[in-house]
Amino acid sequence: MKRADFQRVIDKEKKKVACFLCAHNCHINEGKRGICQVRENRNGVLYSLVYGRLISQNVDPIEKKPLFHFLPGTLSYSIATVGCNFHCSHCQNYDISQYPRLHEGAIIGNTVTPEQVVSAAQEYGCQSISYTYIEPTIFFEFAYECAQLAHERGIKNIFVSNGYTSPEATKKIAPFLDGNNIDLKAFTDKFYREVCGAKLAPVLETIKRMKKLGVWVEVTTLVIPGWNDSDSELQEIARFIKDIDPEMPWHVTRFHPTFKMTDRGATPASTLQRAREIGLSEGLKHVFVGNIPGEGGENTICPRCYEIVVERMGFTILSQNLDDGKCGNCGEPIAGVFSKSAA
Repeated sequence: MKRADFQRVIDKEKKKVACFLCAHNCHINEGKRGICQVRENRNGVLYSLVYGRLISQNVDPIEKKPLFHFLPGTLSYSIATVGCNFHCSHCQNYDISQYPRLHEGAIIGNTVTPEQVVSAAQEYGCQSISYTYIEPTIFFEFAYECAQLAHERGIKNIFVSNGYTSPEATKKIAPFLDGNNIDLKAFTDKFYREVCGAKLAPVLETIKRMKKLGVWVEVTTLVIPGWNDSDSELQEIARFIKDIDPEMPWHVTRFHPTFKMTDRGATPASTLQRAREIGLSEGLKHVFVGNIPGEGGENTICPRCYEIVVERMGFTILSQNLDDGKCGNCGEPIAGVFSKSAA
């Protein structure tokens, strides 16, 4: 347990505090928790219940995040606690993200220090640490300390996020954050409200803010039949990304029935191919199809000569034709982070 960042007292007599770590801006009564279920008001002071309590520590290929234009072919040491500030009906990691909600507020996880996390990343030959599986903002204090130490040791940091981080928290972590995959789950408030318990606007602002702060950003949309798979909505998402940067990668990935959303089947491959075609037709340079290996939609294509510069099969790199971040065929710069020293 650790005193939480981003809090202020809003009623001293009633010991009520406000948390401004994320866009929910929870007002929390004494003895209660925020929406994330891992930040608790104890006697008028907000505490993180998950500082150094890791439920998951794994070595993943960077492509699993997914990040395709960030040190391709490297390993990322991936960590998570329990809890989440969303409660998505289709969450693939609901067993850890919703653990406190499903187990009467219980907090579980191995006690670990930032030094142990960074040392493990070094031991396993990882060039980055990913704060992932659940929303990393909710274990901000621990992630921040790990990220500082990681940079001291020459290791990069990645958030795999729902984009609900507050402006204040974003600005604090950004100097130590190198890559960020942000879920843009849909382009309607109805989806965010009914499926996730959130709002769309803060996510859009976070994507723009991270880009402005110099963090490498890739966007992922899990395409769900009947929810966010219309041409018009996919076009809106693609246009939003293009307006920020047409070279920002967009991953359109396959939905599988899970948790509370078992009323529809998996996303057809044809739908994902259509989404990719929409993204490309709207002017995006790099649109990837995920969760369907072997369809060809995982390769990075040079936007100038159209040669394959990174060939992928699932999470495996089959070949690379990059020379210092440029197409090995025509010399066109490919947007991304392709060397450990790149910012």
